[in-house]
Amino acid sequence: MDILHALVANLQTPMFLAFLLGIIATIIKSDLKFPDGMYAGLTIYLLFAIGLKGGVKLSNTTLVEFYKPAMAALFLCISIPLIAYGLLTKFGKYDKANAAALAAHYGSVSAVTFSEALAFLDSLQITYEGFMPSMLAIMEIPAILVALLLVKMNPTDKTEESSWGKIIHELLTGKGTLLLLGGLIIGMISGKKGHEQFAPLFEAPFRGMLILFLLEVGIVTGRRLADLKKAGVFLIGFGILFPICTAMFGLYLGKFIGLSMGGAMVLGTLSASASYIAAPAAVRIAIPEASPAIYLTASLAITFPFNLSVGLPLYLTVSKYLYGA
Repeated sequence: MDILHALVANLQTPMFLAFLLGIIATIIKSDLKFPDGMYAGLTIYLLFAIGLKGGVKLSNTTLVEFYKPAMAALFLCISIPLIAYGLLTKFGKYDKANAAALAAHYGSVSAVTFSEALAFLDSLQITYEGFMPSMLAIMEIPAILVALLLVKMNPTDKTEESSWGKIIHELLTGKGTLLLLGGLIIGMISGKKGHEQFAPLFEAPFRGMLILFLLEVGIVTGRRLADLKKAGVFLIGFGILFPICTAMFGLYLGKFIGLSMGGAMVLGTLSASASYIAAPAAVRIAIPEASPAIYLTASLAITFPFNLSVGLPLYLTVSKYLYGA
């Protein structure tokens, strides 16, 4: 009954309903579309807001409190792409380029799934550690580098064309990394006084901006639903079962390192999420022969909707079970 209650609560949130509306708009061939540049603007707002708020909370966190979660986050984003690559090449029979591209996406994280997880916990009045946005920042890049390293160890002519310098520059200067890390640093330096200045723009309006963003993501997802017919049973199964397994991994690890129930749920959600902002940008440069129809369909049309609808309540239910709540 706990998971059913959590599922109903999640499906009733305006964030999920906005996402669903976007999919429906695409299915019925509505002319609904966002103005050019609005999607990018919403992305900038959300990432910067997450970084700022996380930085303020991190400024009140001691190293003793944070070092174990930080090490756990690094461990997860290094181990998950390695496991994914092995499964995809051995059982999925994917070539090395597409397996590495998928591993990069599933080892990295989704800022939108993370934001929805926080909003979901807030709606249920479940607390979590204030430094969780820092975990998001930590987990975004290493997994992509691990996946690209796997390709470099088994290079093709096309992958050789992309230098490590260009790839790392793209990762470190990409808007996702720059906004998250920049926001964290600004929030840490400015602290509580800084928070009082930016709160009117980045606190109360955040949920509304997230709803608009998810409406647009729903439209984009709806356009990729047709690709599910070409995806195959293995990719659909992988896009659902693999995140469940990695979420359980993250949940148990979160409890082991002493996170709260809400914090463990967020870490599990980060472990289960798949990137569709940072990873595609890096993969497009480093692994041009990898098919966007495979890695974007998996992350955006399979895993993201699953996590948003069923995943979040499932991870919360397991987290409650682990903590005896």
